[in-house]
Amino acid sequence: MSQGLIPATILTGFLGSGKTTLLKRVLTEAHGQKIAVIENEFGEENIDNDILVSETQEQVIQMNNGCVCCTIREDLRSTLSDLAAKRRKGELDFDRVVIETTGLADPGPVAQTFFMDDEIAESYLLDSILTLVDAKHADQQLDTRQEARRQVGFADQIFISKSELVEPAALDALTHRLKHMNPRAPQQRVHFGEVPLASVFDLKGFNLNAKLDIDPDFLKADEGHGHDHHGHDHGHEHHDHEHGEHCDHPHHHAHDDDVKSFVFRSDKAFHPARLEDFLGAIVQVYGPKMLRYKGVLHMKGSDRKVIFQGVHQLMGSDLGPKWAPGEKKGSKMVFIGIDLPQDVLLQGLEQCLV
Repeated sequence: MSQGLIPATILTGFLGSGKTTLLKRVLTEAHGQKIAVIENEFGEENIDNDILVSETQEQVIQMNNGCVCCTIREDLRSTLSDLAAKRRKGELDFDRVVIETTGLADPGPVAQTFFMDDEIAESYLLDSILTLVDAKHADQQLDTRQEARRQVGFADQIFISKSELVEPAALDALTHRLKHMNPRAPQQRVHFGEVPLASVFDLKGFNLNAKLDIDPDFLKADEGHGHDHHGHDHGHEHHDHEHGEHCDHPHHHAHDDDVKSFVFRSDKAFHPARLEDFLGAIVQVYGPKMLRYKGVLHMKGSDRKVIFQGVHQLMGSDLGPKWAPGEKKGSKMVFIGIDLPQDVLLQGLEQCLV
């Protein structure tokens, strides 16, 4: 059994969006993967009732298909560390972990566990946060619950379930709305939680790789309409639409969600110390409201790309590949957060350029 890092996936999503259906499949289907599912048992919809014998005192239950299911009764950290220890001793055999958060949870602290705790970081690799959105009730849930909006902002991948129950126009408006909240996360429509497992695992959403996944349509701004009130070229992509998509559907502008994203771009190099000071100060002040942020940066004095990303106050960076000969150097960053002061951030970043 390999002792490499164990990939971990955080599964979050609205009540009734199909998380339980998806988890049941993971736990019972013959997919040939050994998966440990950690269920936060304060969940509103417990899987236990259907699959597990609730009376058992045993916290870890082995399924017929080789999966392992356990409900958290203490904190996540100790559950993860116990599972890793059992795996090292050969008492449990599993290849990856899926953590289901309750319908109202903020996935941020769960994600932070993988970065903050050395012991966990030495055993696990956080692969991605998946958010399931129920198309039929999404608008109402997004309108009334900030937790639902946060889950969208955190996602590396969004699955939209029950899309067959809504009109195409409403579905388009929803995908549009989600894209403004989170242009990084690809969206996929699924039926009743029937997601092919290949699109659930090994998405590498948290890897510090040089690919900055922002939905390309979101950035193909019809950049002509003077969004830019500073007169600098940092392409505020406020609300960009693909050309030809004039965004005339009236219900679109009705939502001014507090979870928003914006992008900073520049061809100039960053001054490393200045940028580090500025970002450090920003996460101190706005960290709780910063859900996800990521960038590929052009740094003065480095012939390599610098990749950085973060969740809340935790930020990490890494040297990426060299800039290729003839490649146009530049920086691109995306910030997703709750009521972040876009102008403060954009002007501050501008001042960190050489």
